[in-house]
Amino acid sequence: QLQLVESGGGLVQAGGSLRLSCVNSGRTFSTLAKGWFRQVQGREREFVASISGSGTNTEYADSVKGRFTISRDNAENTVTLQMNSLKPEDTAVYYCAGVAPVYGDRSATFNQKYQYLYWGQGTQVTVSS
Repeated sequence: QLQLVESGGGLVQAGGSLRLSCVNSGRTFSTLAKGWFRQVQGREREFVASISGSGTNTEYADSVKGRFTISRDNAENTVTLQMNSLKPEDTAVYYCAGVAPVYGDRSATFNQKYQYLYWGQGTQVTVSS
């Protein structure tokens, strides 16, 4: 139902900022919870942040808490990830994801990969030291 496309990745110096965007370009409009994950080569894809369908509830991995902010604009059918104070360890491919309809927007948390059905193609974020 959803076709998610990320953009905004690139190369930035440590301490800098980037803003990632995720747009649902599919025909189906959805307000289900969405999240951001990231993956480094050779490592497991890890949770970064999630946001409820209404946008009222957000969740962050400890590693990015206080530096990253997730938000959504349901009218525009987009989700954003504002990344500030970037560190070299933030370097990864970042993926936007939408939860499976079976979970709806009633789960207490959305920080597990198994909860997500729809995935974007990923966008590379590289932070230089």
